[in-house]
Amino acid sequence: MFGFENGSSHRFTAEAIIETDVRLAQRGSLLRNAQNWDGGMKNLVGFVTQNLQHAESHMLLLGRKTALERGAAFLLEMHERQGHPKVMSLPMSRRDIADYLGLTLETISRAFSMLRDEELLRFHGTTQRRVEVLKREGLAEMDC
Repeated sequence: MFGFENGSSHRFTAEAIIETDVRLAQRGSLLRNAQNWDGGMKNLVGFVTQNLQHAESHMLLLGRKTALERGAAFLLEMHERQGHPKVMSLPMSRRDIADYLGLTLETISRAFSMLRDEELLRFHGTTQRRVEVLKREGLAEMDC
């Protein structure tokens, strides 16, 4: 869940990188209907706070982490979101990953190569969008 707006205009955009279902809801309608859901407002507040926590983590990543730490954090997040598969598929190109992390294409490529050289991950295929996490703990140590 994302995109809660407080004003009359939308300040942000979103781009789907995988097949996505999108539903729009007005705040008033959402609040009224939340009362009828199992867990209702508690679930809604949980979604909102989870979204805020992700935004806070991303701001910290952009402001305080090195390129290597950002790359490790991104891979850990994708691994978590995909349910810890043996080989995960990165949903974004290197350029999109670099933009998301506030880095250049060359910098994120170097960071991923360093993680590969440290034997924390292995790339599969020619596009290098399929990644096997070899040592999750090692990535977590880099994500200070």
